[in-house]
Amino acid sequence: MKTAYVRETSKISVEDTEKPTLGPGAILVQMHACGICGSDLEKVFGSYGQPSMKLGHEPAGIVLEVGSNVTDLKNGDRVFTHHHVPCYSCHYCKHGNETMCKKYYETNLSPCGLSEEYVVPEWNVSHGGVLKLPDSMTFEEAAMIEPLACCVRAWEKYDYQEGDSVAIFGVGPTGMMHVMTAQAKKFSKIFCFDVNDFRLDFAKKFNVSDTINSTDEKKIEKIFSQTEQRGVDVAIVATSSLTALEDAIEITRKGGAIMMFGVPSKGAKIGLDMSKIYSKEITLVTSYAASDNDTKEALRLIDSSEIDVKKLVTHTYPFLDSQKAFDHARSGENAMKIIITK
Repeated sequence: MKTAYVRETSKISVEDTEKPTLGPGAILVQMHACGICGSDLEKVFGSYGQPSMKLGHEPAGIVLEVGSNVTDLKNGDRVFTHHHVPCYSCHYCKHGNETMCKKYYETNLSPCGLSEEYVVPEWNVSHGGVLKLPDSMTFEEAAMIEPLACCVRAWEKYDYQEGDSVAIFGVGPTGMMHVMTAQAKKFSKIFCFDVNDFRLDFAKKFNVSDTINSTDEKKIEKIFSQTEQRGVDVAIVATSSLTALEDAIEITRKGGAIMMFGVPSKGAKIGLDMSKIYSKEITLVTSYAASDNDTKEALRLIDSSEIDVKKLVTHTYPFLDSQKAFDHARSGENAMKIIITK
């Protein structure tokens, strides 16, 4: 079988690799669709790029083989597989911080999700890391379960009410999932910020309140004029840009909340006027990754059509063209969600 590896910065190598050994509690899955996300791009093109980094944590496919102890899955089952599953018994898990759990990081797909075939370890199989897909759900939709689950987790970390307003900085694939989530939660006003005109035009199709280029000198004025001079109730920073975080602080109302959702580059620093955050009583929270409970909710949202993720898929590439897919995702040219298929 073939697997995609990062062998040097900016280069993906699709290589022959030995099929992993299947333990009694594990399963072997044939990948049919796997999304590209920001962390994958960072591994290939960013400061974290280094040999043998695992790619692909948004895979879905068909079960090819099950271990001798597996009873609730069978060959031919269509599944989504979560790459990390926590223990649910440690101090972190008991406090709702499942993605900080040590076990969470020890559970990985082998060799990785961006492989023609991969093994899901026994722990993941027996602890909720494998979800059977409804017949009506495509593999491309299933590949969106994990990123939507990350959004699900983020929305649990701040208070909001029906009719509230939200500003979303960075309307790439997950940013647009936040847009769709806000709509599902009946937010009255949704403002989208980005520097990519294609993505701003894409967001307009979703009938948002306003789309604003982040370089617009009147961006703050525009928000206040549409929120009775209060600012937004919630700001979601779905980009690594620290300038976006600074803008979020400016346009978030007194007593509002800011979600740092995008992954900052390693070593990224920012100078903040903490007196402003303090005096405005702004709640600043972060959210990292998703647990398998979040993936279950994401699957439900997609299956029920509450979140129509297929609207976000603009391009698909065959597995052997992984380099082209990643190059396209990096450029973002006329693209939203890019998915690699079997």
